[in-house]
Amino acid sequence: MRNREPGTGNREPAELRSRREFLAVGAVGLAAAVLPSRSFGSRFPVPGSHFAAGRLKQSVCRWTYGKLALPDLAKAAKGIGLAGIDLLQPDEWDVVRDAGLVCSMGYPTDRKDFLSTGFNDRANHAMLLKELERTIPLAAQHGVPNVIAMFGNRAGKSDPAGIAASIEGLSKIKPLAEQHGVTVCVELLNSKVDHKDYQGDHTAFGVEVMKGVGSPRVKLLYDIYHMQIMEGDVIRTIRDNVAYIGHFHTGGVPGRHELDAKQELNWRAIANAIADTSYTGFVAHEFVPTAPDPLTSLKAAYEVFAV
Repeated sequence: MRNREPGTGNREPAELRSRREFLAVGAVGLAAAVLPSRSFGSRFPVPGSHFAAGRLKQSVCRWTYGKLALPDLAKAAKGIGLAGIDLLQPDEWDVVRDAGLVCSMGYPTDRKDFLSTGFNDRANHAMLLKELERTIPLAAQHGVPNVIAMFGNRAGKSDPAGIAASIEGLSKIKPLAEQHGVTVCVELLNSKVDHKDYQGDHTAFGVEVMKGVGSPRVKLLYDIYHMQIMEGDVIRTIRDNVAYIGHFHTGGVPGRHELDAKQELNWRAIANAIADTSYTGFVAHEFVPTAPDPLTSLKAAYEVFAV
């Protein structure tokens, strides 16, 4: 992954561009999602008992396998042993459900500025709360355990100001999230390579917000790729802060590719460290495969985390 480089003008980072392509299902998808549909209750069981082998539930992020039709990706993921597909719009949730998987994390909107517009700015709160107020009951109805949110770009704000605003805004949504048993996961991103000016770029920032909100249904999305770039010390950070983490993303460093020997992290050790904390949420693979057959990369990642 690369951010803006000299001569690239206003070219956006590849991750954001790719995510935007999948967010672009648009208002049609959201409108379809509010139509009556079958309910799966609020305990989020996956049909059957096909969870990942070992102690961790694994899923894969949709945008990294965009060349595959969603039903085909879901079928392949289930065959490998994964339990879910991550980062889907509401009109896609039942597609993976019908394949015997769960949407492990859903989007609340298809806004193009989703990653840069977050709870660190009070001016955004009304819009963000409206999106989540619409999406959280839908997620509960469709058996989707998590909905993603963002801290947003710094835009000159100090960390104390961003933390205070984030606590204020997220505290307003926590009663609804607790009522429906859906976890709002706020993502930590790197501001060094991919997301210039993003404020929630260190674990300490996110943990302070989580402590201030104080809800089991508002947690961090700890993206290992992003936090390795920003601060390293991944295993100790996870052990010390797992109480505030509701979801994980993977991705090889450098480059956000396969979890293989070309990367600087010991992924098996990380998988065991997460499992040893008795973590019960999802680990979603968010690397961009380079292999001619990308599903071989997904199977290899699954095997690394099947601890």
